[in-house]
Amino acid sequence: MVEKTAGHAIAHEAAATLRPSSHWTGWGQWLALITMTIDHLTRYIFPGDWDLSWAGSSIGRIAFPLFAAMVAWHGLFNTRNPLRYSRRILIIGLVAQLPYMMMPRTSDAFILNVCFTLASGLALGALVRQGWQHYQQQTLTMPWLLAGAALGVTVWYLLGFWVEYGHNGLLLIPLLMFAMHSLSQADSDFQSRLWAGLAAFPVLWIAGQMNASDMAKSFTVGTCVVVLMLAAGVAQRIPALNLAMPRRLWLAWYPGHFALIALWLLLSGQLA
Repeated sequence: MVEKTAGHAIAHEAAATLRPSSHWTGWGQWLALITMTIDHLTRYIFPGDWDLSWAGSSIGRIAFPLFAAMVAWHGLFNTRNPLRYSRRILIIGLVAQLPYMMMPRTSDAFILNVCFTLASGLALGALVRQGWQHYQQQTLTMPWLLAGAALGVTVWYLLGFWVEYGHNGLLLIPLLMFAMHSLSQADSDFQSRLWAGLAAFPVLWIAGQMNASDMAKSFTVGTCVVVLMLAAGVAQRIPALNLAMPRRLWLAWYPGHFALIALWLLLSGQLA
């Protein structure tokens, strides 16, 4: 009886530490780049009389939650150093900032591009997770944990005025990390599944606050629902993609496509 119990505990621990399959991110990379590019082409390149705003409010709203989900997934399951991963995203954002600032806007306010949102959101999520782990291991006391939480909230509030997608965008990755962890570790009992479901709710609520139109909200929330289902176990059924995206293309696409759009606008006389 004792051996059986011990064996069950070892099996449960092994299952808990088993990383879910990441094959879906290979598909997600292509989908994220395609939907983002469609959004930016309809916004900056195609003539306004073509009336393609529906594309940005539907297909284009898939890109950000999908990028955020992949960053949260890799930060949670596939990297030993999420903060270093965050710095790599930040470098892409720095390269892309100048062509990003050349895009036509309705406001003259200075905004940092989405890579700053993704990098900052991942850093916040990773630090919250590490702080909680240290508290559970009793290497961090409650006063220090609360002080760190207060500092994190302050940084989130101040940075939210300067980054694309604002305060809600910064919260999406930490909430996705929390929900993905809960869903991936949920047991078959009712209480565990209920807790995992409750952990997913803040993600969907924040996703619903990120856009104005009902169409945009539905695509953003729908994308989050799909990635949460992947975390709940569906990821294990996704096959590997034969046509993997080249790493250089993945790293260069965001700043590169903005540079090409800026060049087109400059040559066509749309940039003063």
